Amino acid sequence: QVQLQESGPGLVKPSQMLSLICAVSGGSITTAPYAWSWIRQPPGKGLEWVASIAYDGTPYYSPSLKSRTSIWMDTSKDQFTLHLNSVTPEDTAVYYCARGPQNAVGGDYAEYDSWGQGIQVTVSS
Repeated sequence: QVQLQESGPGLVKPSQMLSLICAVSGGSITTAPYAWSWIRQPPGKGLEWVASIAYDGTPYYSPSLKSRTSIWMDTSKDQFTLHLNSVTPEDTAVYYCARGPQNAVGGDYAEYDSWGQGIQVTVSS
């Protein structure tokens, strides 16, 4: 049973960078055909895909966030990291990390079979 755990700051100031880590246990992040994703839910809104990284290291980015986002994996630690630059209050959300098939990246969340519990991130001065 794969388990995911998010970690990072709960409060970030506007214009700063948000850094989130997802630690994976019970399985390897290099196992095909999976991709590892960051998905967020702003208050009162639905889920929004942010970025993913596949088992082979291929990154995928939401077009609306691509210019501010980086994702990579550390295979020695079975964890993957998200950086979101130049944050604004509109980036306030619960951020989830999740696993799904590579062919479902950015698509049907019903295909995702493992989720972290989520971490609240607030952007405020």
